[in-house]
Amino acid sequence: MKLYLDDDLASPALAQRLRQAGHDAQLPSDVGMGGEDDSVHLAHAVRQARVCLTRNYGDFQNLHDLVVAVQGHHPGILVVRRDNDPKHNMTPRDILRAIGNLLGASAPIADQYIILNHWR
Repeated sequence: MKLYLDDDLASPALAQRLRQAGHDAQLPSDVGMGGEDDSVHLAHAVRQARVCLTRNYGDFQNLHDLVVAVQGHHPGILVVRRDNDPKHNMTPRDILRAIGNLLGASAPIADQYIILNHWR
């Protein structure tokens, strides 16, 4: 899967694990986009046909809703939610497993806003 990790989830260690699992993972620092607004990150992901992976669920929910409202399209938005109890937060391993489960289920991703926590 072609992925773009926005600033909120941009971890070289996570990107490396994703790459080792066969994914094409891109970080904002790879393309000189660190610190850009969320809409700029999503626009880049759309132009590059990359699924956006983020922890910023609120802003990306709003961006997804806007794209849907104007009958637009995006490759997909995968969200990693933080839990009130940090022991329940998703690790890079959990994220990889959730993406694998999502792909294994052949669930639609394009034009979807998917909370990965439900797929671990």
